[in-house]
Amino acid sequence: MTDEAAISRESMEYDVVIVGGGPAGLSAAIRLKQIDPEISVVVLEKGSEIGAHILSGAVLDPSGLDQLIPDWREKGAPVTTEVTDDNFFVLGEAGEVRVPNWPMPPLMSNHGNYIVSMGNVCRWLAEQAEALEVEIFPGMAASAVVWDGDRVKGVVAGEMGLNADGTPGPQYEPGMELHGKYVFIAEGVRGSLAKEIMARLNLSDGHDPQKFGLGMKEIWEVSPEKFQQGRVVHTMGWPLGKNAGGGSFIYHFENNQVLVGFVVHLNYQNPYVNPYLEFQRFKHHPMVADLLEGGKRVAYGARAISEGGWQSIPQLSFDGGVLLGCSAGLVNVPRIKGNHNAMLSGIEAADAAAAALKDGREGDRLATYDDAVRGGAIGKDLSRVRNVKPIWSKMGLWASLALGGFDMWVANLTGWNPLGTWSHGKSDAAATGKAADYTPIAYPKPDGKLSFDRLTNVSFSFTNHEESQPCHLKLRDPSIPIGVNLPVYAEPAQRYCPAAVYEVVEEGGEERFVINFQNCVHCKTCDIKDPSQNIVWTTPQGGDGPNYPNM
Repeated sequence: MTDEAAISRESMEYDVVIVGGGPAGLSAAIRLKQIDPEISVVVLEKGSEIGAHILSGAVLDPSGLDQLIPDWREKGAPVTTEVTDDNFFVLGEAGEVRVPNWPMPPLMSNHGNYIVSMGNVCRWLAEQAEALEVEIFPGMAASAVVWDGDRVKGVVAGEMGLNADGTPGPQYEPGMELHGKYVFIAEGVRGSLAKEIMARLNLSDGHDPQKFGLGMKEIWEVSPEKFQQGRVVHTMGWPLGKNAGGGSFIYHFENNQVLVGFVVHLNYQNPYVNPYLEFQRFKHHPMVADLLEGGKRVAYGARAISEGGWQSIPQLSFDGGVLLGCSAGLVNVPRIKGNHNAMLSGIEAADAAAAALKDGREGDRLATYDDAVRGGAIGKDLSRVRNVKPIWSKMGLWASLALGGFDMWVANLTGWNPLGTWSHGKSDAAATGKAADYTPIAYPKPDGKLSFDRLTNVSFSFTNHEESQPCHLKLRDPSIPIGVNLPVYAEPAQRYCPAAVYEVVEEGGEERFVINFQNCVHCKTCDIKDPSQNIVWTTPQGGDGPNYPNM
């Protein structure tokens, strides 16, 4: 492995270094330049281009965009498909029951929201940022934190050309240190730098553990006669049943494209659950199959979703920086929305940093950012729905609809949650049960028309990793997969990964754990769900991973 102490790197100094070119990071960059064009700002993006690693549903609440760029319509933002039809169904195996909209609190309405490709929205935001002279470096993975004591001083980015054993190869580039008076961490869900900072500085102390879901998405081109632009459908129930919480979304976007997604909450107990195959089975429901038959799938991807909400938001500011967006866990689970909060968090962080810089400060804690998030629009959005997810986890779907709905209604009307604040309890990894207590699930074989095997679908994520580099999926103890996880949990990594990264193969009468890191779509599920917490997701070299065209 490389000896960090022996590596000599050049450094660059900025007022603000932003890690992540998603909606949170780009909004922060734009806001900083709007406040003061003299503030120097750099955005580091590990994807090959802005948007390459962006995957979201997505129905966009435009409140964040309205605040950031009020004239976004006139400026040509790719936000044009307004929601025209909002539907919610509970599925059984052979049919469905529509839940009427009127019992739902107003916050659940999608009136005034837009179906978008967040990848394309981020590409447009990057254009706005560059017009303000923000420096954006795609293909620059931030692989390490630069510490000054317990202050975050900057990050290492752009290290490339390592051999598989971690030693420098013939094309080795050590990367650079990018130092900031403030460093904004906007990596998305379960980012490796955010995880390191949170652990070292104990930012989650006093807060619930973060909860997660696995979101998988396909883009389909359907027959024109079946396409209804602006139509939104959400479902719960079949095929998950009691095996896991979760549900689906079906969004009629534009150009006969329908965005089909499926979310499985990762606190499921049965280690035989295969979230990917649940998604594939879902598409054979008569209501869904009728829509998709005669169409073709054109893209696939997956990512983890933060689901802890209000109870799980850590301390967001620390000496030298802040956590933004999904790094902070700002998704509203019942609304299935987080992009507006990501953008609002970027705005609030920029306001706090710009004020500090104006006062001549640097490297301290931006505590006003925490106050703004918890006491402002983001806090209001998340606190009102805070009990829906823990009720669902502890009592099931129907109790969540009834009790959670009641709690949301009262909070919407009065600002007070009558059920108080329910705790999430244990982590998703700790929720995993032992294989001996469950029966393996017999999933139907994909038919190649509506449903597909994982490797075939991964090819539609356009994922690529340089094979000579070190595996970015690290095992704390290489003996655990076969020695512990296989006998105790039937090694669930074989099933929870939506990209077929992990296999148990038999060679010479012995079983061996194989990591096909080239397939990785950077969803982070393994880092979250491994029951032994033995898998650590780290960033591969810059530009590697999925290349989503318009997710």
